[in-house]
Amino acid sequence: MLRDCSWSCHLAPSLGCTMLLIRRFITACTLLACWSCQRCSGFVCSPLRSALLSPVGMKQHKHDNRSIRRSGVTRMAAAPTELWDSYLHALETAPLLTKSITAGCIFPAADAVAQRFDTKGQDDGEVQQQLDIARTLRWLFFGFAVQAPWNHFFYVFLDGALPPTPDPLSTTTAVKVLIDQFVQAPIFTVVIFGVLGLLEGKAVADIREQLDQDYKSTMLANWGVFVPAAVVNLAFCPPELRVLFLNVVFFGWTIFLSTVVSKGPGEAVEEA
Repeated sequence: MLRDCSWSCHLAPSLGCTMLLIRRFITACTLLACWSCQRCSGFVCSPLRSALLSPVGMKQHKHDNRSIRRSGVTRMAAAPTELWDSYLHALETAPLLTKSITAGCIFPAADAVAQRFDTKGQDDGEVQQQLDIARTLRWLFFGFAVQAPWNHFFYVFLDGALPPTPDPLSTTTAVKVLIDQFVQAPIFTVVIFGVLGLLEGKAVADIREQLDQDYKSTMLANWGVFVPAAVVNLAFCPPELRVLFLNVVFFGWTIFLSTVVSKGPGEAVEEA
C-alpha cells in the first residue's frame, strides 16, 4: 500500500495520495479484524458484551441488534455493507480483540504518514528515504496492547457509572466529556510518553525532561481536537463503536504525536 505513495516524492504529498493511504489502511484493518475474529471464535467476552451492546431504549435481543446495525450504525460505514456487518459481528463476538487489531493497523499507518513529513536530519528539503520500521512497530504495539484495551475498559467503566441518556446532549453526557478529557486524557498522555519512550530505550530522566518540555503544549493541542470529538463520541456513537471512532480520530492525532514523542530531549518539533 505504501508503494502508491513513494518515499522519494516531495515533502508535501498530494491530498489524493494521503486520502488513498488512509482509506486503504482503514479498509485493511477492518478486513484483518473480521478475519482474525472468525479464526478466534472461542474468544469469550461475556460480561462486557452485554455492557457494550446496550444502547438506551433498545431491547437486548439479537434481532434488535441487527436492526440497530442496519439503521443508525451503518451510516457510519465507509466499507461496503457486508464488510461493515462482518466488522460489527466481530465487535459482538470479540470486542476487545477486534478493537486491538483495528488500533494495531491504524496507529502504525499514522506513524508511516508522520515519517513522510519528518525532515529531521535532511538536507535541502529531501525526504527521508527509509521507513523507520522499529518506530512504526512501537506504534503498532502501543495501539494493539495499550490504547485499545485502555479505551475499551475506560468506556465500559464510564457507561457503567454514568449510563447513556435518551437525550444525547444531556448533563450526563457533559459530565462524561469532562471526565474523559480532564481526568482520563491527562493521565493517558503521560502513559503515551512513558510507554513509547521506554520502548524506544529512553532513560526515565529523559522521559521526565520531555514531559516537562512538551506535556503542556500536547494537552492544549489534545483538547482542541478531542473535546469536540468526545462530545460526538459520547453523545451520538453507539457504545460498541466508540473505540473505533476514537481510533479514526487518533489517525490524525498520532501523526502529530509520533513526531513529538520520537524527538530527543530538548529537541523542538519543526513547524509545518
